[in-house]
Amino acid sequence: MYEPIRTKSVHAMADPGDFPHRTREEELDIQLAGHLAALLAVTDELRGLTPSAGLDAAAEQLASQVTRLRGGLPPVRAGVVAAIHEPHVSGLHQRAHALAGRALVVAASRADTAAAILAAERMDAHAAAAHLVGAA
Repeated sequence: MYEPIRTKSVHAMADPGDFPHRTREEELDIQLAGHLAALLAVTDELRGLTPSAGLDAAAEQLASQVTRLRGGLPPVRAGVVAAIHEPHVSGLHQRAHALAGRALVVAASRADTAAAILAAERMDAHAAAAHLVGAA
């Protein structure tokens, strides 16, 4: 009644050898480096608005962790330029706190103690700073 299928299905899965695969650890490294690089960008932005030695030290620690996770490739860092609408510092601290939280989750999943400790420290610092800025 029906004609048999003579060609290969277009819905067949690709041959697993056709494209490179990453291990779970490599994927977590990439994800953690991305979260830490985003946190570094917000930290650099905060450094431009409210310079402090603590933010400078945090930025250097974040940069070294990103460099380590990327196999020696340092993160690209842009100088902070004056924005047309200056962002609210409290909002930047809240964003940094959220990014540090994401980095902490991935670092814990990856069992990366150094990155987890750094992320937890940054969460505490940004939570305290957001509270202080919000109270002022």
